[in-house]
Amino acid sequence: MTIETASGDHLIRQTGMLKRARLSSFIGTVIEWYDFFIYGAAAALVFGKLFFPQSSELAGTMAAFGTFAVGFVARPLGGIIFGHFGDRLGRRTVLVITLTVMGVSTFLIGLLPTFNQIGFWAPTLLIVMRIAQGIALGGEWGGAVLMVVEHAPANQRGWHSSWPQLGVPAGLVLSTGVMALFTSMPVESFEAWGWRVPFLISILLVAVGMFIRLSIEETPVFADMEQKGALKRFPALEILQKNKKTVLLAIGARFAENGSFFIFSVFSISYATKYLNVSKGTILMAVVIAALVTMVTIPLFASLTDRFGRRPIFMAGAAFTGLFAFPFFWLLQTGDPVLITLSVVLALSVGWSAMYAPQAAYFSELFEPQVRYSGMSIGAQLVAIVAGGPSPLIATAAIAATAGASWPISLWLIGVSLITLLSLAFAPETAGCDLGMKASPAPGKGYRHG
Repeated sequence: MTIETASGDHLIRQTGMLKRARLSSFIGTVIEWYDFFIYGAAAALVFGKLFFPQSSELAGTMAAFGTFAVGFVARPLGGIIFGHFGDRLGRRTVLVITLTVMGVSTFLIGLLPTFNQIGFWAPTLLIVMRIAQGIALGGEWGGAVLMVVEHAPANQRGWHSSWPQLGVPAGLVLSTGVMALFTSMPVESFEAWGWRVPFLISILLVAVGMFIRLSIEETPVFADMEQKGALKRFPALEILQKNKKTVLLAIGARFAENGSFFIFSVFSISYATKYLNVSKGTILMAVVIAALVTMVTIPLFASLTDRFGRRPIFMAGAAFTGLFAFPFFWLLQTGDPVLITLSVVLALSVGWSAMYAPQAAYFSELFEPQVRYSGMSIGAQLVAIVAGGPSPLIATAAIAATAGASWPISLWLIGVSLITLLSLAFAPETAGCDLGMKASPAPGKGYRHG
């Protein structure tokens, strides 16, 4: 009886810790992505005019999207730095640091003087703050995911790991909704001070997130490694030396998800308002509705990965994204609010969600625990340099070069989808594997299998 009671108490404690880990990861990633997305919305709507007024409207928009892309260039650096410390010091410690860096840098953006006030120092400081955002986000995702994945039972790992993934659409809803609220102000007021408020209020969100994150314990997988003295001295270096193929497969697998998301959620705002004369409110509301729908479809697709495997769901999302590349813009070009909303909803809640939902569990399962934070962070973040970050900039340049034609962007979406499908064809299935310590797998074969 004593043994049964102790076992029951342990199970209750484990369940409670898993729930707190899910909530912590969800709230933390919502805040991180709110901060990151609010920059994207401001870049599409106002940064060109305020920080690059010496340029034409097109050049100013491209310059603003250029600073948006800088955050993605910084993300792999954050993945390497915080991945190293996440594997050396623990998942929880790093998550507190990344949340602080993101919150402070976002708050400071809301205080920046504009170009008319301090000249070229304004865009320079904007870029510095964007780099800080990128570094923080690059280190955030891996830790938030592992706090849940390394607490979760193997047969439900996909579903539980969808909680930190929900931070993206929730952050998008929050940031776009807040920005939509302030864009309803008179233009003069919005450009004078209204755009600053969404950045400044992020500091309140950080305080809430910090309180929650400090209440959770380290993951049992890391605690076990620490107790046994199994921590690696230079985990990031070991990943790059011994697991290059696995990292490359992770990069390729994420190409379509990362390369398409910012077309659908960020570039579409600029394209619809500047080239199709769609009102800001219409396209922002379409993005908000789509993000809300993805909060249902991400857990759904994640649950399906527990039943059918990570790769089939992932590949289905990539195939849909490629097939929907041309219809997405055809629907936008109708100018009809219903069809515009439909296009964004289908793009994000079907194609993108089916790719994003498996990633947390899948990338965690590809790497052994001693280098897991570094491996999944580097693999997931390196793709941001060539796919996610530049995509709005590439799309803007393509639109300008073709006098408003959208077909080059559709071809881009098809191209990134093919890269993902090809990478997944060579990647292993990992659903249900043991995440604890064991002998390292052969490079490229994943952590498990059999």
